[in-house]
Amino acid sequence: MMEDAASQPKSTGDLNNPFSAVPIEITISVGKARPLIRDLLKLGKDAVLPLDKRVDDAVELYVGERLIARGELEELEGEQQGQLAVRLTEVADLQDGLG
Repeated sequence: MMEDAASQPKSTGDLNNPFSAVPIEITISVGKARPLIRDLLKLGKDAVLPLDKRVDDAVELYVGERLIARGELEELEGEQQGQLAVRLTEVADLQDGLG
């Protein structure tokens, strides 16, 4: 079950765990497209493929197939201006691991 990120206690994790420093890939899903095959075959440069979500809808964060959080897309400022980021709004309880 997802919980509000603000209500979650800040956890430093187990820093003695040898796996705590291993990077993990998180996939951010912004939406899905469901074109007909005939329309897909017509796609070319500059084509627009509508998604099932709006710009301000929540995005979903996955590790593998497991949904771990939801959040909002935002643009970083300062030295990283223009880079996309995700502000978490809901976070799954990962105390039992990712399996």
